[in-house]
Amino acid sequence: MKKHIHPHYRPVIYRDADAGLTFLTRSTASTEQTLVWDDGNTYPVVDVEVSAASHPFYTGRTRILDSAGQVEKFRRRYRAS
Repeated sequence: MKKHIHPHYRPVIYRDADAGLTFLTRSTASTEQTLVWDDGNTYPVVDVEVSAASHPFYTGRTRILDSAGQVEKFRRRYRAS
């Protein structure tokens, strides 16, 4: 591997504020914020808007969209063609 061309790969904390979930993983994401983890070490923090703990698909709070109306509209429009 060439030196000095690859991003710095290090432990990073991802935090989902809506769900109250934080998890430690490795990433090349860069940020200025830091947080002291359970092991006493300080790691950079990346705030995310959606994670598996807050995504509607995984939490069961999905919205059901009425796509049948759109399908019928498409079929009526292109049936004559």
